Amino acid sequence: MEKILVVDDEKGVCYSFKRILSRHGYDVITALSGHEAIEKAGKEHPNLVIMDVTMPDIDGLETLKRLKARSPNLTVIIMTANSTSEKAIKAMKYGAYDYFTKPVDNARLIALVQEAITAGKMSLPVTFEGASEEGDRIIGKSPAMLEIFKKIGQVAESDVTVLLRGETGTGKELIARAIYQHSKRVNKPFLPVNCAAIPETLLESELFGYEKGAFTGADNRKIGKFEQCDGGTMFLDEIGDMPLSLQSKLLRILQDGCSQRLGGKELIKTDVRIIAATNKNLESLISMGKFRDDLYWRLNVVSIDAPPLRERKEDIEELIQYFIRKFNKELGKDIKGISPELLKEFKGYYWHGNVRELQSIIQRGMLLCQSRPFGILSSEECEWLSQLKLSGEKAVDIEKTLADVAGELLLKGGMDIYKEAVANFEHLMVKKALELTKNNQVMAAKLLGISRNTLREKLSKQDSE
Repeated sequence: MEKILVVDDEKGVCYSFKRILSRHGYDVITALSGHEAIEKAGKEHPNLVIMDVTMPDIDGLETLKRLKARSPNLTVIIMTANSTSEKAIKAMKYGAYDYFTKPVDNARLIALVQEAITAGKMSLPVTFEGASEEGDRIIGKSPAMLEIFKKIGQVAESDVTVLLRGETGTGKELIARAIYQHSKRVNKPFLPVNCAAIPETLLESELFGYEKGAFTGADNRKIGKFEQCDGGTMFLDEIGDMPLSLQSKLLRILQDGCSQRLGGKELIKTDVRIIAATNKNLESLISMGKFRDDLYWRLNVVSIDAPPLRERKEDIEELIQYFIRKFNKELGKDIKGISPELLKEFKGYYWHGNVRELQSIIQRGMLLCQSRPFGILSSEECEWLSQLKLSGEKAVDIEKTLADVAGELLLKGGMDIYKEAVANFEHLMVKKALELTKNNQVMAAKLLGISRNTLREKLSKQDSE
């Protein structure tokens, strides 16, 4: 469970944030002053700090500086009661992740918290196989992985732009973090931006910011990600999904480090290292007129290809052992390994989802292993794994079945057909997760990848329908 420290000299504000965030599954602690915040951050090691900029003893800016001096990678969100506060803008330059004006809409708050925690996790140390257990690890001794380790060492200390290529789930994020952690910018911000996850209408303002009055709803100036990341490293994931209209602005940043906020005339100079990643064929996008060739050459100074898991199957056993150790700690189990039969099945599987799919299978298998809390993981001991048919044909069959159902629903028609289809599938997923976990809501929520409170909300909604 992620831990959040809320800092405000008003008890009512602290109570309100604790109530809202706790409802969404976060462990919330509070502090009423900057000094108390520094003390609690040292003891509690929160994943995120949400802090008021105006406080009586030491203000938010000074507290931010001291927190960052102790923990450079600590993620901090600043809140202010004044929409034009220059302090909030300064806070961004001192390393805050973002800021918002009180009062804040609950949905906006939760979205920002989730985004900030994800960004914070990405700046945690990455170690290689055989090193410390702290943080995530890049596992592998195959020739392909040894080449990647070599390239990370070669490019990390320079400011050269790096393009990471590979299928979804191959570990491009870990490679980006490893480059950052071994670079000269390690004590400066690391900001991940998923170009595919942010709507096109919002991506420009997120990256470059905007001036007050730039468009309807722009009630105050917003600092863009490039300004926030000045001196640091930005990870542009899914760069192939960046709209063509924004690619020219990114090209300018890469060429001379200059940009403009939406609605602004001032040229803003920033010093940001770019690491980009894509699972798409950029050359094909260029030929279709969907990606600028000049931007491609700017990004592709150094290219690192993350190999699919099926091309480095000699690493599968080490990856399995790593994930078992990791989830033993998280789930309170003592699984020693997997059976030779299951390992053989794993090595024979195509792994469409690569390392991410392997991690998911091990996590779910350990989560649902009900017969005993320790021993050897096998198909026979775990109901979910025994039902899993590890073959490419099975995945194709599932896709075909879903396509057939989608076709029937579309032929049926109706104004709310899309909404009904999504709601029905969600209902089936929740029902099946509860069946597999014997109605254990905590385990079912983990299986679905949602918080327990979100699961309860879905169950309550289904009961009322």
